[in-house]
Amino acid sequence: MTQRKIAIITGGSRGIGRDIAINVARKGLDVVITYHSNQDAAEEVCAEVRKIGSNVKALQLDSSNVASFSNFYQKLTEYLNAQYGEAKFDYLINNAGTGLYKSYEDTTEEDFDEMMNIHFKGVYFLTQNALTFLNDGGGIINISSGLARFTFPNCSAYASMKGAVEVFTRYLAKELGPRGITANVVAPGAVATDFGGGGNRTDEQRRQMISSLTALGRVGEAEDIGSVVAFLCTHDAHWLNGQRMEASGGTML
Repeated sequence: MTQRKIAIITGGSRGIGRDIAINVARKGLDVVITYHSNQDAAEEVCAEVRKIGSNVKALQLDSSNVASFSNFYQKLTEYLNAQYGEAKFDYLINNAGTGLYKSYEDTTEEDFDEMMNIHFKGVYFLTQNALTFLNDGGGIINISSGLARFTFPNCSAYASMKGAVEVFTRYLAKELGPRGITANVVAPGAVATDFGGGGNRTDEQRRQMISSLTALGRVGEAEDIGSVVAFLCTHDAHWLNGQRMEASGGTML
């Protein structure tokens, strides 16, 4: 019997990460999700994944703290060895993140470093640490943002880090190609979650503005993103590599 494939999803306890975990499980994969502090929410996601029939584990991770990664991978190794007999997985989905909405002139060095650590430096080195565990023929999916293509005020630090991740992803695709490992970007548009204070869900003026700029005429939902990421965790997507897929409903075309 062929062993089920395994996907690691950072920031899987809420929002887009939650929907990614559920959709990946629907594709027949087992899942490990990470959470920053809300273990209860993570366990609720685990319960949903188990209903689908997949194995799942929630592990704590501060994806902005590179020094903590070795401890995370030790815990992951222990789980994978106990559950599967070897510390290997097939897909790494770098989803964890926080938002920052400040004008360029008001953005502090502390703000900048926070965005860099979680959205770029953390992704860069968490992925580097994953390479010994990642099966040949697997894949890396990095979550970016529509803001790396179109611009709105007060997002310069966050969007710049996402732009860096998109360049990094192309380099991953090139350098890991000999191992058959693909690397792609999914870039959501505005999504109505609690991300960045939840304005895309609760601020009606913002929602109307986004809807007016989107070809499909509405704000995105988490459910619009998870299935796109899950597709990239299947053989059907095996020839996609080094690509940026924007899931924005056609924003600012």
